[in-house]
Amino acid sequence: MNTPTDEQAPLRQPSTVPTPTTSPAPAGSRRWVALAFICVSVLLAVVNSTVVNIALPTLGRELGASTTAMQWIVDAYTLVFAVMLLTGGGLGDRFGRKTTLHIGLVLFAIFSLAAANAASTGQLIAAQAALGLAAALIYPATLALLSTIFTDRKERAAAIGIWSAVSGLGAAVGPVAGGLLLKHFSWHSVFLVNLPLVAVALAGGLVLLPNSRAESIGRFDFPGALLSMAGVGLLVRTVIEAPAEGWHSVLTLAGFAGATVLFALFAWWESHTDEPLLDVSIFRDRRVTAACVAIMMAFLGLLGFVFLITQYFQAIRGYDSLKAGLAILPFAAVMGVMSPLGMALTVKIGPRIVICLGMLSLTAGFVVTTQVTATSDYWGPVVASMALMAAGLAWGTAPATESIMSSLSADKFGAGSAVNDTTREIGAALGIAVIGSVMNQVFGDRITTGFAVLGIPAEPASKSLVSALGVVGHLNGPVAGQAWETTRNAFMDALHSGAAAAAMATAGAAVVVGILMPNRRG
Repeated sequence: MNTPTDEQAPLRQPSTVPTPTTSPAPAGSRRWVALAFICVSVLLAVVNSTVVNIALPTLGRELGASTTAMQWIVDAYTLVFAVMLLTGGGLGDRFGRKTTLHIGLVLFAIFSLAAANAASTGQLIAAQAALGLAAALIYPATLALLSTIFTDRKERAAAIGIWSAVSGLGAAVGPVAGGLLLKHFSWHSVFLVNLPLVAVALAGGLVLLPNSRAESIGRFDFPGALLSMAGVGLLVRTVIEAPAEGWHSVLTLAGFAGATVLFALFAWWESHTDEPLLDVSIFRDRRVTAACVAIMMAFLGLLGFVFLITQYFQAIRGYDSLKAGLAILPFAAVMGVMSPLGMALTVKIGPRIVICLGMLSLTAGFVVTTQVTATSDYWGPVVASMALMAAGLAWGTAPATESIMSSLSADKFGAGSAVNDTTREIGAALGIAVIGSVMNQVFGDRITTGFAVLGIPAEPASKSLVSALGVVGHLNGPVAGQAWETTRNAFMDALHSGAAAAAMATAGAAVVVGILMPNRRG
């Protein structure tokens, strides 16, 4: 029996007739102005994931937040953002990416105002969760609109390089912005600053952005949306809670098993329904699979690095929140320069070599971090490690994003963007959880051994750096200095172990990309 070719095979019939896909896209230089307004929206979604971290000590004091509550002030945003990304991308494909973006921006302003006026940790956690929902409408729409506006592959590559740079910069800009705001204003300003940015993004978007959507609008895939939300939600929550529950605990293992089952059901359903939220066949394309691995491991490394370096600057080197944020600026500067350069090189020599170089540069940055000491020269190995990581993130993620988007039809830009973004968020959650878990294990072991020698109880000092510093602060005499030295050495050992774990993850990604990624050239 002959198998029909792709050209001969009957196409799935949409449940409605095709509709126009876009309003007119901006032409000439107006496209780049439109990209600038898109990037404002990107910054809003990305910065909120890191800017709150710098405000946690203040929030703990003023709202009486417990350690668990402070963790969920951050994680509520990350969890809902990750859970809703696929659905947000699908809604953009169905109802229009510009429409979805602007609804997300309006909701972001409303929920930012609610967060700024929160009177309790419960209210703030709820507002953060709502902000995650708004961000899930914003973020996939930005990349989908960019891909619609820039139809020439070379121009699209350059635009994605800028988009990727802004996405990466957001993680570094967040602590700087938070430090500046907290130095001059109350913690409420961390959320209120979103309002003028939303206004700028809305104004520019209304004038310049086309309202692209899928060519055919069928039934919305509610079962697929629910399965994706349940699967991603269970996975991210399990990763977040695993360090506290234990990686080998029944709850953690059950969470990973449940997420696996839900993803399998999602893949089965999407491959059998006529109107899938996500065409899972895209993962048969090795470009997509390899690119997703690269993005996940790159952001695992990035968020792991932010987790490491902010503690190092503040607790070990004694920087205040503003100085700690400013100390990360070299990372942002290198990222901003290297992303467009990486994309230009990708067009010339293909994505495989550039992405592998990016993953290896990230790996080298983490290896250099394993040699950083408590007294290392800032402009020596500290900045060198950041520069290598920033270059690696730029060259690893921007070409990977372009590989995903260039493998899809325009109908699937929203879903493809959501795949890119969901992979990124899962990697970010893994980075904090896995690298944080490695650090906590090593730190706890070193503190338990070191404090036993000094005759100091290991509890609660072994639980975290903050707990150890609290114990040290109540000691007097020579033992206080010895306890501080023990704590500092324990943290540096933990930092080196966390950096080594991140290096293994990014090196593994380089191998996967080298094997799977076709070296298609522009």
